[in-house]
Amino acid sequence: MSDNEDMPGSSQLTVCVTGASGFIAGQTIRELLARGFKVRGTVRGVVDDSQYAYLKQLPGADEKLALVQADLTQPGSFNTAIADCDYVIHAASPYLLESKKPQEEMVDPAVNGTLNVLQACANASSVKRVVLTSSLAAITDEPDDQHVFTETDWNSKSSLTRNAYFYSKALAEQATWRFMREQLRTFDVVALNPCMVIGESIGPGLNSSNQVIRDLLSGTYPGVMALNFCMVDVCDVARAHVLALDKDEAEGRYICFSEAMTMDEIVDFLGEAGYSNYRLPRRDMSAGWISSVVKLLSYAQPSGAGDFIRSHLGKTMRISNAKICAELGMEFRPVRETLVDTVEDLIRQGHLHKPDA
Repeated sequence: MSDNEDMPGSSQLTVCVTGASGFIAGQTIRELLARGFKVRGTVRGVVDDSQYAYLKQLPGADEKLALVQADLTQPGSFNTAIADCDYVIHAASPYLLESKKPQEEMVDPAVNGTLNVLQACANASSVKRVVLTSSLAAITDEPDDQHVFTETDWNSKSSLTRNAYFYSKALAEQATWRFMREQLRTFDVVALNPCMVIGESIGPGLNSSNQVIRDLLSGTYPGVMALNFCMVDVCDVARAHVLALDKDEAEGRYICFSEAMTMDEIVDFLGEAGYSNYRLPRRDMSAGWISSVVKLLSYAQPSGAGDFIRSHLGKTMRISNAKICAELGMEFRPVRETLVDTVEDLIRQGHLHKPDA
């Protein structure tokens, strides 16, 4: 079946996508509409607000996309949206780079919101499968040069004071599997665990992963640090969500990962790809003693960024995408192509300004 071909009977099936305005959710909605599904997307704001116009302008949205207001923090909020749906993609989750109250602002909405969605699915006997948008953050929050991470690994290091966002994602996925073991339900769950997701954005906002690429080109980084990034194209992640719905044999967790590149490799590539006139970092800050200074300086950064630097600096992340390739038939786009698309999208949307000639 080609990527553009409707799945059998898809025009009669309805998928609820929570957090419809999100970076991954927007591309997933576009993929679902292109495959012929009816989509019911949840948003926090007023449904007729112009801030969601970009979703309503997607091809097929006029006939097959409906937006419904729902809130992760409100029990029962998703009942209306999920009622009579065949599938649910739970993509909504709070993300904050810095939080003074990580329990209230990240962990509680992520965990309780996920449980609210699962309970709504249990209430709606029509739901056959839930695809949970989890994260590599639920697998690990720190590279290990001696270990290749797979779906069998769980992040046990994060806490409210260390990589709080990673902690929220791990707890939310753990709560999902606990719910599935303990509660009566007529549906199953498949979890997707994408790494750093970059690429074209459906909406006008700037997501945190694309912001890393923007910052590399806009002089935010003082130099090239000893960091490596595991990346994947957002369109691949969207396609993986649809495949996880469609394949009956899909089960458990699936890491979504294309390629890893060091910061040095990314900077060199962007320079060679025609962006050398941007403010790419030039100073080599990867040497041992300089890395120690960078680690100290990280304490002056927002908590999320600082935690990431301290847990990743000087280490190489090794992860396997063998399971998703073998079981879902995923083929991932080369990251260098995605990087170019990301930069061009940042320019087009006004997040990255071309330097003066």
